[in-house]
Amino acid sequence: MLNIEEIKNGLVIDHIESGLGWKVFKWLGLDNVNFTAALVMNAASKKSGKKDMIKIDNIINIDYSILGYIDSNITVNIIQDSKIVKKIKMELPEKITNIIECKNPRCITTTEHYVPHEFRLANKEKKQYRCIYCDATYSAGTIGAFEEE
Repeated sequence: MLNIEEIKNGLVIDHIESGLGWKVFKWLGLDNVNFTAALVMNAASKKSGKKDMIKIDNIINIDYSILGYIDSNITVNIIQDSKIVKKIKMELPEKITNIIECKNPRCITTTEHYVPHEFRLANKEKKQYRCIYCDATYSAGTIGAFEEE
């Protein structure tokens, strides 16, 4: 049986879609930290069959809107004195900025590099976002550095 030490003060990022855990781990920069961080992949899940999770033995700042964009089923548990003191359920953010880049060659963000890449949630059911400048459509869960691998 897999045994990972209990978290005394830190975070547990749970219910990550199976297979996305490593990408989230790298996006958070956890592959280059000096504290304990564990990635569990393909763990059994009653909800989805399999899931990934990340245990972090430290309190770090996380942009929850990005986690919600990557996977709106993610839950972040905040641990203090070995107990869960808060559960944060991710949601699709209404707006995302500089998480993905608009690929439309006619978009102002392509030629004017100082203009932020900003997208608004256009369709919650389909998890679609639209560029605020050119209306190009993107689906939640795609993120530049994630898709290159």
